[in-house]
Amino acid sequence: MQHQYQSQYQIGTGYDVHRLVANRKLILGGVDIPHSLGLLGHSDADVLTHAVMDALLGAAGLGDIGQHFPDNNVAYKDASSLCMLLEVGKLIAKDNWQVANIDTTLICQAPKLSPYRDHMKHNIAQALDIQPTAVNVKFTTEEGLGFTGTMQGIAAQAVCLINKSQPA
Repeated sequence: MQHQYQSQYQIGTGYDVHRLVANRKLILGGVDIPHSLGLLGHSDADVLTHAVMDALLGAAGLGDIGQHFPDNNVAYKDASSLCMLLEVGKLIAKDNWQVANIDTTLICQAPKLSPYRDHMKHNIAQALDIQPTAVNVKFTTEEGLGFTGTMQGIAAQAVCLINKSQPA
């Protein structure tokens, strides 16, 4: 028998990776970062924002970004991931979910990203209509190891906590 209990809090995780290539912009957390390489993808390939979207969709039990923003839909060709994040925020809000907090990690050998942290936090928070203090953005390298360490790609992880804004 299935219980009718609906948790007031739910957790979601997200992960994304994109290949680094020439002749593409490097957009992370909605920030256009000066770099000789950018991320390859159907949209703007913003791995940080994609990981956040997957974490939120997962927490709300709404699938993943591939279901909502398929890469074979021309409407999302070169689309802003922040605009897609805004849509994800609306989707979870329809089910009365609110974002309690988001914690992220960008895994990237180069460029140095710490100067862009506050701008990334602000962009994500603004898209979700939450306070920037509810968003944490961390950076790490892999000391030259693996595909991120050899600058073949960039990966991002996210975890979020959402809560019901009204009783279920």
